[in-house]
Amino acid sequence: MVDFTSTLETCAVITTVLQFLSGLPICQQYARNKSTGDSSGFPFICGFLSCSLWLRYGTFTNENIVVYVNIIGAVLMFAYSLTYYVFTINKRNFVKQFVGAVLALCFSIYLTMGVEEDPKVAIDTLGYICCIVTVCFFAAPLTVLLHVIRTKSAESLPLPLIATSFVVSLEWLIYGIIIKDPFIQLPNFLGCILSLSQLSLFVCYPPKVYSSFAYKAVEQDIY
Repeated sequence: MVDFTSTLETCAVITTVLQFLSGLPICQQYARNKSTGDSSGFPFICGFLSCSLWLRYGTFTNENIVVYVNIIGAVLMFAYSLTYYVFTINKRNFVKQFVGAVLALCFSIYLTMGVEEDPKVAIDTLGYICCIVTVCFFAAPLTVLLHVIRTKSAESLPLPLIATSFVVSLEWLIYGIIIKDPFIQLPNFLGCILSLSQLSLFVCYPPKVYSSFAYKAVEQDIY
């Protein structure tokens, strides 16, 4: 069982980091075009906030794997956010979104600092916050699902990203079950369900070709 857990931890870290790196080609495209076009930088901000919260959670629970993978994620998402800021023309709106994320992070840290004397309360408080934030991020692609059902074509869905998301969510779900952590189990269980629902649309509405909208969807759903 120890060997399986160790292997699972390694696989989860590798696949999660690969998922984080999916933002790199998007930022390279920004640099080549000298513009972010009409894509949104909000997914990068969401990624930074989520990774930062889970990093804090990992330090509370002494789960080194959670700490390591979210350090990498937070650094990458911050770099992606910075790249987006450099090339976007709507800097004021982006800064407002980023400041809002930082304030939410600071507020979460403040809440947990107030209950640090009771580790269980601190873990539960931060765990609920992490779950809520992560579930909200998982709900973001629902607008794309409605578009697919309306057009009866899965062209707008990024298949590699969805498949990777399913694998990553499944690995973390199994890991959460092994260590008996409901706060890791819940959001990743919902992530599996959402990914499966998206994958099922490729069977129900198989795409004829991948349109440019599909690549645009990758930018919108980077995290």
